[in-house]
Amino acid sequence: MRFVSFYDDAANVRPGFIENGALHPIACTSLIEYIAAAPSERQTYHVDKTLDAAKVRLAAPVRPRKNVFCVGRNYMEHAKEGARALGRELKLPEVPTFFTKAPTAIADPDATLTFSAKLSEEYDWEAELAVVIGQRTRDCPEERALDAVFGYTALNDLTARNLQRAHGQWFKGKSLDESCPLGPWIVPISELGDGAGLGLSLCVNGIEKQHARTDGMIFPVRRLIAELSAGLTLEPGDVIATGTPEGVGFARTPPEFLHDGDVVEVSIDRIGTLRNTIRIERVP
Repeated sequence: MRFVSFYDDAANVRPGFIENGALHPIACTSLIEYIAAAPSERQTYHVDKTLDAAKVRLAAPVRPRKNVFCVGRNYMEHAKEGARALGRELKLPEVPTFFTKAPTAIADPDATLTFSAKLSEEYDWEAELAVVIGQRTRDCPEERALDAVFGYTALNDLTARNLQRAHGQWFKGKSLDESCPLGPWIVPISELGDGAGLGLSLCVNGIEKQHARTDGMIFPVRRLIAELSAGLTLEPGDVIATGTPEGVGFARTPPEFLHDGDVVEVSIDRIGTLRNTIRIERVP
């Protein structure tokens, strides 16, 4: 089962799920409303109707009411390549490094993502496994952290590296509009468990740039939820991007960045592929 948000004939975003090639609409205002319902109640939102999933345009599965929570330097080799590229000593964090992306950064699967060349010539890619929270939780102990998870999806933490450097922190360079494509759907936790052991890769124009497995995370999903929820309430539909592995553009020799017309694909085992085209807008 794959949970989705999709555009109906009037271009309204509706929730649903895909099973055996058929899309089943859900009688809720949004997928977040469905996620927030008690598991015993969710079946009551299912309707006796199907659509051809191949003919439906998908939207980002969720658009959280607040910022997307993100984790920096959560794969050893990525931490190493970043330190090397910046000429710094490698110092691994003792706790997760959290930052956020604005909700206006979220973009649809298969969408063309438009960025300004006046703002940056250094748009970079970051393939990530994203966790979708399924129930309100705070001060969640690590051993019960997975109880708060609804499912998993793919995310690309696109970053304007010059802005990230210039502002001395990560928010601005990572929160530009359309810099957080998400999808194409959410796979429930019942199918993926703790999210470990999944192959994660990113290709630009069919050429592989990143490849790793999610069990290479320094802080696994359980730990991330426990640390983040300490004194901070997580709510249904909240998204946690769990970090990117090695192979990002700025750390390559020479550095590589995205260009107009590039097609970027984030693929995760048992989830699928999040595909987007990059448009770099040049205004005289």
